[in-house]
Amino acid sequence: MISLLRGTVVALSASSATIEVGGIGFKVLATATTLSELRVGQEDLLHTSLIVREDSLTLYGFADEDERDTFDILISLTGVGPKIGLAVLSVHTPDILRSIVEREDIPGLVQVPGIGRKGAQRILLELGTKLGPARSQVEVATPASVAGDVVAALVGLGWSEDAAGKAVLAVEEEHGSMPVSNMLRLALQKLGGK
Repeated sequence: MISLLRGTVVALSASSATIEVGGIGFKVLATATTLSELRVGQEDLLHTSLIVREDSLTLYGFADEDERDTFDILISLTGVGPKIGLAVLSVHTPDILRSIVEREDIPGLVQVPGIGRKGAQRILLELGTKLGPARSQVEVATPASVAGDVVAALVGLGWSEDAAGKAVLAVEEEHGSMPVSNMLRLALQKLGGK
């Protein structure tokens, strides 16, 4: 199993990165938050989960082991495949997901595209204590640093600083302050015309 990749980022898209390791390019699917931390031409490290299907081998990449381990737990649940697992981690960090499970916060889980109310109830029930306690304290970021981080991430994904700034400003005006991952997701939707 491939559980870690360290190599040069040779390409980025909205849903994947290509990492060159020893002359071989590995396509790795990842969340927008993880992809926003990568830069083409720079060496980076991704913790990975390899999903083997009858007709394909697919690598999923994560910024840290906690994200990868959370993904592995999510896809072990009934009816949760890699696409939904990645969607959950695109919307919520592992620690926020632990908090959602602890509070049995169905509306928090329904925010994830592809998860309805019944699916959220089943996921919360099956997760139980599988995720364990929070591994780190959730950092409280100021609104200015959140906006700056999101703009930097969008520029890293190829948008101009002006377009990224306008998208972030529009999201802030509509929704107020929020975690980086949520703001990044909404800004990407604005830039994508959704």
